[in-house]
Amino acid sequence: MIYLDNQATTPLAPEAREAMLPWLAGPDSSGFANPHSPHRPGRLAAAAVEIARAKVAALLPPGGRVVFTSGATEALNLAILGSGRKRLAVSAIEHAAVLETVQFADPGCAILPVDRDGLVDAEAELPDGLGLLAVMQVNNEIGTVQPVERLAERAWASGALFLCDAVQGAGKLAAPEGADLIAVSAHKLYGPKGIGALWVRDGVELAPLVHGGGQEGSLRSGTLSPALCAGFGVAAELALRRMAEDAAHIEALWQAALALLPGFVLNGSADQRWRGNLNLRRDGLDIARLMSDLRDIAFSAGSACASGSGKPSHVLRAIGLSDKEARSSIRLGFGRYTRMTEVVEACTRIAAAADAQ
Repeated sequence: MIYLDNQATTPLAPEAREAMLPWLAGPDSSGFANPHSPHRPGRLAAAAVEIARAKVAALLPPGGRVVFTSGATEALNLAILGSGRKRLAVSAIEHAAVLETVQFADPGCAILPVDRDGLVDAEAELPDGLGLLAVMQVNNEIGTVQPVERLAERAWASGALFLCDAVQGAGKLAAPEGADLIAVSAHKLYGPKGIGALWVRDGVELAPLVHGGGQEGSLRSGTLSPALCAGFGVAAELALRRMAEDAAHIEALWQAALALLPGFVLNGSADQRWRGNLNLRRDGLDIARLMSDLRDIAFSAGSACASGSGKPSHVLRAIGLSDKEARSSIRLGFGRYTRMTEVVEACTRIAAAADAQ
């Protein structure tokens, strides 16, 4: 199997797996201890959690705290609903975890459009009385990198909070500066599934969504998993150390893939983009048939969260594509462990299968 769906999830880094193993030990070891217990095994587990927290925090701006959650969806819900803000604005291409939560909190929320390149206008008009603006750093479907620093400045100037979904950018790009709240997910940067984090700028107050024992500074009650925290921490540390190396590898894969897929049109900006995301369309392409013909190549017909819904991608429609064009689009996702030989074989076969239709 050739795996080209790194926007949906990334493989667990071997280093992260090794860091997790001691905390998955059985009864002959104290690694299973509850990190919220006061005895020695509990304190050792708690220390592992705090070491991991510091490593995740190193990916993010100074002047804030990291709150562990079950994933980015919970982190985004905590940010949006916990802020208590009522007048909300969001870009048209946000992940469903943001769009649906914002629309739940404020059914009359403002939707900021994007242009044909899939970019939000940094000078777009913001509504009066704005309480919170949410714009993602890197779009999960087309990979476009948004002008979040400028949007954060404008949110601040209007007295609003700025929330950034940095799930696709964390560990790949520099942290978004100026944000008040940043959501990240471990499994999008070669860490384990089941854990994410919300970075909260110092001075920003949130109300908890989950009540109970008061863990995570009373913002997220529940017992933390030292194993998941340790894996997340090492994955974050590795991503920070390898950021330039990973980017160079991804760039080479991007260039090779584009050269091997003539006749396909790029969806979204080619310049303001994370190159690990290659979203392409070809007129008349039958995606279901293509995926059936290439069952040993894992790629996506759109966002993994929306696959199987039968609905055209809201992101592709937002950039002006027709339903027909959106349904003739594929997404290839390259990552740290993607080999050049795999990209060459996959793209050669995708091109041949498309020509054969």
